[in-house]
Amino acid sequence: MTIVDTPERRQLRELTRAFVTREVLPHLADWERVGEIPRELHATAARIGLLGIGFPEVVGGSGGDLLDSIIVTEEIIRSGGSSGLVAALFTHGIALPHMVAAAGARGGGRLPGPAAEPVEAIRDHDLIDRYVRPTLAGSMIGALAITEPDTGSDVAGIRTHARLDGDHYVVNGAKTYITSGVRADFVTTAVCTGVPGSGALTLLVIDRGTPGFTVGRRLEKLGWHCSDTAELSFVDVRVPVRNRIGEEETGFLAIMQQFAAERLSLATQAYAIAQRCVELATAWCRDRSTFGRPLASRQLVRHRLAEMHTRAEAARAYVHQVAARVAAGEPVVTEVAMAKNVAVSAADWVVDQALQLHGGFGYLRDAEVERHYRDARILGIGGGTTEIMNEIVAKGMGL
Repeated sequence: MTIVDTPERRQLRELTRAFVTREVLPHLADWERVGEIPRELHATAARIGLLGIGFPEVVGGSGGDLLDSIIVTEEIIRSGGSSGLVAALFTHGIALPHMVAAAGARGGGRLPGPAAEPVEAIRDHDLIDRYVRPTLAGSMIGALAITEPDTGSDVAGIRTHARLDGDHYVVNGAKTYITSGVRADFVTTAVCTGVPGSGALTLLVIDRGTPGFTVGRRLEKLGWHCSDTAELSFVDVRVPVRNRIGEEETGFLAIMQQFAAERLSLATQAYAIAQRCVELATAWCRDRSTFGRPLASRQLVRHRLAEMHTRAEAARAYVHQVAARVAAGEPVVTEVAMAKNVAVSAADWVVDQALQLHGGFGYLRDAEVERHYRDARILGIGGGTTEIMNEIVAKGMGL
């Protein structure tokens, strides 16, 4: 089982390549310097149908499924874009699915597919109209706030607390490492509605500008420079009950159900970075000469490139296989964890070899391979660290 290359998906690849060539490549270096992408890029991506890929049309999306989302992510990076761009432009891929699933679209650990309930059940849902549709139209930006200063991969240990007070929740706490947190109009926020740290989690949508909600300093990072990252603070923030996603204390399950899609997206970014770096290194070694001969004429270099290519393609094949099983509804939690680790391992090794083959030029900011080298490092941390993935695999082995 793998991703079938249909005529529609070939067209999707072509659309994505054209978008990157026209709208991204002329400006990406500037966005890296200023630390964010412009809001207008969201609107542009929405107009051509890219922003809504993986979300059902009934909620304002473009249709398609997890596999189509993977194709878009892969093609953005293979066309010369970056994983930081993917993180910034498609943050709604982790901010919106919980709302869509709660409104009646299928969840099951992947981006929403066809509606499982009558169309009206989704169209009439308040959160869909106020947040999902505008975001998929490119007029709003959403973020997901789970990680806290004292809790990283330990989602159940979240201590940001929400106390019910009439028709509002009163929220107190802090979040950190929030992707698109600087620009976000709203934040899908995990809060504890029981004893702090008990895992009794609820998801609330908190609007930017709500009294007591402060977007703190912009965090400076090793990579993903065009993706803004922020600290968030909540001091007696009053959030309407109607901004709750699903029922109270169902947040932990909702978060876990969407992790497969997030982890496969990161795995896709990893193997796509590896593939792109193979292409960059191969072109460089063909054109670059030392001691009167092209680098590619040397057996050591050819074999290095061959192994880089092999690892990148093997990672891609396995991620595609696992993604197809997730899209088919199979419970493959262990396999998703393995796919992420396999792809991240391939990316880590390939980008290191690619930069080495570029020599001194690879160490310069002018080199695309330098950006991929920095960007790849977060992929073994975000969405669950490599160590957490190994714990999941060990559990799947019965250990």
